[in-house]
Amino acid sequence: MPKAAALNFFVIITTIPDLSLQHDQALGLLRVEWASGQDMRTFRSSAEQLLILARELGVRHMLLDMNTFSDISVYDQVWLGVNWMPPLTKLPLERVVLAISRRRVHNQLALDSLIAMSRPFIKFDIQFFSSAVPGMHWICDYSSRLPALLMEWEAVHGLGIGASDGVAEPRSLYSRSH
Repeated sequence: MPKAAALNFFVIITTIPDLSLQHDQALGLLRVEWASGQDMRTFRSSAEQLLILARELGVRHMLLDMNTFSDISVYDQVWLGVNWMPPLTKLPLERVVLAISRRRVHNQLALDSLIAMSRPFIKFDIQFFSSAVPGMHWICDYSSRLPALLMEWEAVHGLGIGASDGVAEPRSLYSRSH
C-alpha cells in the first residue's frame, strides 16, 4: 500500500518522488503532476511506477497535468509510444483528462502523436483542458467530493503553475468557506 497522508477519504500518495499524486478511491480517480521541474532523468522510471500504481489502485479516471512537465524529448516520446501506451490502454480506465495549456505546443504535438498511434487500442474517453481544475470538474462529474479534493490538493501542493493560462473555461461551482 502506498505511503500516504489520508484526509477525508482522499489520499496524497508520496511513493513516486517525481510525481505529485492524489487518489480518491470512491471516484476511482488518480490526479498526476510532474514534481521534478526540468529534471526529466527519472521520467521513464516514474512513468513505469505510475502504471503499476494505477493498476494496483484500479484507477478508472486519471488526470494528467501536462503543464507541469518539461518538454518531452523525442527519445522519451518513442519510449512512451512503445513501452508505456500499450500497458496504459489495458488499464480499466474510463476517462482520462490531459490538462495542457495551448502555449505548450511541443507537448501538445507529442500527445497528439501518441494518441493517434494508440487510437485503435484506446477504449477510454480522453478530454483536453487547459488546466487541471476544469478537468477535475469534468472527470469527477461535478461530484460533491470535488471541493474537498481541490482543497486538499491546494493545501499540499498549492495552485501550481498550470492553475490558469487565461483561456476561458467553466468557473468553479464551488467556493472555499473559511
